[in-house]
Amino acid sequence: MARRAVYPGTFDPPTNGHIDIVRRSLEIFDELIVAVTLNPDKISLFSFDERKAFFLGELSGEANVEIVSFEKKLLVDFASEIGVNVIIRGIRAVSDFEYEFQMTLMNRQLNNTIETVFLMPSEQYSFLSSSLVKEVASFGGDVSHLVPKSVAEALARRLNNSD
Repeated sequence: MARRAVYPGTFDPPTNGHIDIVRRSLEIFDELIVAVTLNPDKISLFSFDERKAFFLGELSGEANVEIVSFEKKLLVDFASEIGVNVIIRGIRAVSDFEYEFQMTLMNRQLNNTIETVFLMPSEQYSFLSSSLVKEVASFGGDVSHLVPKSVAEALARRLNNSD
């Protein structure tokens, strides 16, 4: 039986930290579903199709990764529907842990058959977030070492900055 996990997030846009977590997850699990969520509290810079293309461009050699859209339901319900009992969450700092710990306990209350696995990205990505990348890029800062090349180029086009 294949070991499957789901890695949810808005990934707007995917960063090298997200890609690092995907690759680390694939060292542990046979299959990974990257569930791109919509955050109703935020206006997305990139569409689901664009975010999916960013991931697929970076993970083209990984046949055991699927990128799917997920919205308007509880994560534990979504995980059950797709037959997954492990949720992957990236932890960058202590502040992440507090929020993720709270969410994990709530998920356990909702469905105690689903476990959460916390993974830390490589040190060079431990401070990185999509929001921070977008903010730096919006002021013309160089984010090319923080995101896949396709993301850096798309950010430059979308935010009207030169490459």
